[in-house]
Formats: sequence, C-alpha cells, structure tokens
Amino acid sequence: MACEQWRGKLDLYLDGELEPAEAAALGAHLPACSSCAGDALERVQAKRAIAAAGKRYEARAEFKKRILASVTPPQRSRLDWQWRWTNALALLLLAVAGLLYTVQSRDAGRRRVYSELADLHVAALASAAPVEVVYSDRHTVKPWFQGKIPFTFNLPELQGSDFTLLGGRLTYVAQMPAAHLIYQIRKHEISVFILQNRTDEFPASPGRPASQLSFNTESWTQNGLRYFVIGDASAEDIGALSKLLRGAG
Repeated sequence: MACEQWRGKLDLYLDGELEPAEAAALGAHLPACSSCAGDALERVQAKRAIAAAGKRYEARAEFKKRILASVTPPQRSRLDWQWRWTNALALLLLAVAGLLYTVQSRDAGRRRVYSELADLHVAALASAAPVEVVYSDRHTVKPWFQGKIPFTFNLPELQGSDFTLLGGRLTYVAQMPAAHLIYQIRKHEISVFILQNRTDEFPASPGRPASQLSFNTESWTQNGLRYFVIGDASAEDIGALSKLLRGAG
C-alpha cells in the first residue's frame, strides 16, 4: 500500500478505529518508513497536547465532595407522607447520580491511561531512536535505569522464547517516571511500561489480555509496581510475555 494511503489512515490508527489486521500492517510499516513515522509522531504530539489542555477544565473529586456536602435535607418538625416520599426519591436519585459519576470517572480514567500508553507506544515506533539504551543482555538494560526512576525491577530470561528485548527508554505515564521496554516477536513490537502503582490514578487491572484501541493489552500490579503491556501482537503473545514478566517480578 502506498504511503499516501497509509497517511489517510493514521488518525484512524491512533484513535483505535482500524481493523486489527490493518492496524498490525500499519504498525509494521511505521518503523520502516521515516515519512509516515514522522507524520504519526506529529499527530501523537498534537493529541497529547490537546489532552493536556483539556485536563485543565476537568471537574475534580474535591468539587464533587463540596457539592454533596452542601446538600442537606430540610428540617421540619412534621413532614407529611408526600414530603417523605419526595425526600426519599431525591436521595435515591442523588445516590444513583453518584454511582454513575463513579463508574463514568473510572471508565474515563481507564480510557485516558490506555490512550496515553498507546500514544507513547506509537511515538516510540515512529521515532528514529525508539530506545535510549540498546539491549545486549538484561544486565545492561536494568542498571541503565538506576538513578532515573525511583524503583527497581527485574527482567525475565528470554532464552528458549520467541521474544527479543530491543532496549528501553525513560518515559512518563500520568506524570510519573516509568521504564519503557520494547520487545519484539515475529516483527511485532510490544511496549512494556513499569512504574510505581497508584490506586487513585490507575484503573483496576483487567487480569487478562484485553483489547484497547488498536492494540492488545494486559496490566497487573506486583511488588508495589504497575505493569502495562501493549502492542499489536496477538493476545496470546501479549499473555505469554506478561507471564514471563510476572515470573521475573
């Protein structure tokens, strides 16, 4: 497919609206084409800038608490049954609204985190230098992160597996320093993000490979760290790499 046709699909790719096979083909094309990679990187940077600007006007949990605290039931010495039912209905509606707000906030948080991870994954693939430290063995990549991130982690032994560690880079997820590792399997790149776990920032772990945007993903917590695995490889490959990382954790 010509680059002109791929460029017309970049926005769909970044928004997770391409079919899996087409998304995988475009993902494989980006590292080999500097022109398309540059366009993808510009779009990712624009998306992240718009998302950051939008957060400035996002309602915070403290605002919701103040609103709820200001709602007090009226004081009356005698209430007829109609008022009692009206008051009960109002409290029920308030409880339902609070529940919907919580669910929607969690869903929005989940979408925001995975959208940010997808942007970082695509930006790395589109970059002329996707890794800052090139892999020679697992004992060269891990020490490189010392002093750059406030935690340590272990890497799995890959002998006997189909995975190759290309290297790593320092990045930020939800404004927190994170290790970004890039693995490869059958010409598919997989990003692994490792950072300190914050239950107030990150959605609950799905516990199994799931589909987010155009990628398969898996996430879990272990030893106070949060792991995110994302890529256009198959769900089976995502699960296999996640199993290796859990075993090394």
